[in-house]
Parts: sequence; C-alpha cells; structure tokens
Amino acid sequence: MAESASSRPPLALIANDHEWSIRSLESILAPHGYGILRAFTGKQAFELACDTAPDLIILDAQFSDIPGTEVCRSLIDDPRTNPWSPIFITSAGRWTRQARLEALAAGAWDYLALPLDAEEFLLRLDVYLRPKAESDRVREEGLVDSVTGLYNLRGLMRRAREFGADAARHGRALACVAFAPDLPNGEPGTNGYGDRELWSAVDRMAGVFGSVGRASDAIGRVRLCEFVVIAPGTDMFGAEKLARRFVAAVEASVDRAESTPLALLAGYDAVHDLREAGIQPAALLAGATTALRQSQAETGGDRIRQSNGGKRSPPTTAPPTLS
Repeated sequence: MAESASSRPPLALIANDHEWSIRSLESILAPHGYGILRAFTGKQAFELACDTAPDLIILDAQFSDIPGTEVCRSLIDDPRTNPWSPIFITSAGRWTRQARLEALAAGAWDYLALPLDAEEFLLRLDVYLRPKAESDRVREEGLVDSVTGLYNLRGLMRRAREFGADAARHGRALACVAFAPDLPNGEPGTNGYGDRELWSAVDRMAGVFGSVGRASDAIGRVRLCEFVVIAPGTDMFGAEKLARRFVAAVEASVDRAESTPLALLAGYDAVHDLREAGIQPAALLAGATTALRQSQAETGGDRIRQSNGGKRSPPTTAPPTLS
C-alpha cells in the first residue's frame, strides 16, 4: 500500500554548493523528523525536486551553474511540483533588500541568511507546512487529477463502481480502455523523449480525450502518462472502436512543428452483460491494463490489444471496419 503524504515524515530538499551549509541545515531539520535530500548544483536540485516532490525546498542563492532564483522560477512553473511546497532561498553572506526582492519575485516564500536561528526557522516551517498538509489531504481525498482536470484513480474507481452497479442491475455492457504513449522500452528520456515531450504528451492526450470522449464516459489519468476510459453500455467490439477512435484523434492532433511524433498504445476489456459475467468493474480495469502492458512489451505487435478476458464476452455486434 502506498504511503500517504499525511502518514510519512516531511521530506526536505537542501541544495547548496557547500557541504557545510547542507550539514548546518540538516542538523536543524533531521532531529525534528525531516527526511533529507541533498543537491549540490542548481540542475541537480531542479531534477531531484521534480522527481521526488519534497515537502520543503531550500535553495542556495547562487549555485556554480544556475542562480537559485532561476531554479525557483523553473520549479514554480513545472507541473510536477506542488505549489504548496515552501521554497526558501538562502545566502551565506549578508543579504540585501534587492536580493530579497529578487527572491520573492522568483516565487520563493522567503529569503534567509545563514546561519539560521534554528528555533525561529522551525516555527516558520510549522506555519508554512500546515496549509501544505491540508492541501495534500484534500488532494488525496479528492476525485480529480490536478494536472489534467480529468478523474484521478480514486475518481475513476468511484465511477466504475457506480457504472458497475447500474450495469449489473440492468444486465448491461461495460468496457474499460487504457492508453499510453508508445515510448521506446516504455521509458522516458530515450529516442528524443524527455520531460518536456512527456508533459506535452500528457497535455495533448488530456485535451483530446476531454473533447472526444462521450459525456457518459469516465476519463482519467492514472499514472504519469497513462489514461483510462470507462465506458458504460459498451461491449468488446465497441471498446475496440472506442480505442481506435481515441488513438486516431490523439495522433492526428500532433503539432507538425514538433520533432517527436506521438503514437499511442491501447489495451481494452469489456463484457456484454456485467451481471452475467459475475465480475467487478475493477477486473475490467486490470484486464485493460494488462493488455496495454503486453502491447508495450511486444515491439512491432498490435498497438491496440484486447484483453485475454475478452473470451468471456460473446460477440453482440459486427466487428468494426477500418477506413
């Protein structure tokens, strides 16, 4: 079971060129339960913050490669970071009013001179981290993905239970289709795909799915770049047709000016009568995800794959024809 943000100790990223500065800040935070991440350059600080989503970020004003204010601006603009995570910029020298204004203009919550007054700093953190803890709680209990505005996994599972109850009551069809970009080896950072391309793919998929999907469908993002559609009243043939329609719409939306085209993979599962099938909607999500994983693992195979569970669902309509 994944650890919730409210149950784990707070995680602090301390980024500074100087080991002694990191040790000084760590000596304040670690005894009060903070987990510590270290970075020694601006680039390393940015990448680590995006990868780990720390609760607190402390940046040096001037790294050897990038000014701390530039790192701060980049973090503020990046959708992978939590806007409620406090960012502090520190300086070992005597700070000036201009330096403080530049830090605040970059989005920092405060500009602090080292060494810190430990007691005062910890009290500040208690104040700053309370709204973040509340934001984390609300987000974990919410149903909407903050990045795309579509459902998150919790929201999808709630809608799946609602759809399942209706389908079981009336003996109706239900389908689930999972989508992901066709990345080499299923991993970002290769063959031209980097963070910028991945987030571009997320934005494009979210926009197209939101416009192409039916009002009756539940559409959400369940992983970094993986989306799911739960479609009531849709059998196996309808699920394949839906998958091909979404794939075609996303691939047609590619900006010709971009160097990396976006191709999609899909996996789907469905039953023509949920009551007769005697399964839970979560089984359809698992089947669709398994089919997607098989498509990701087999280079050169069918990019839109049916779950092996499809044999439980007899044909009810003619197979779709592709133009």
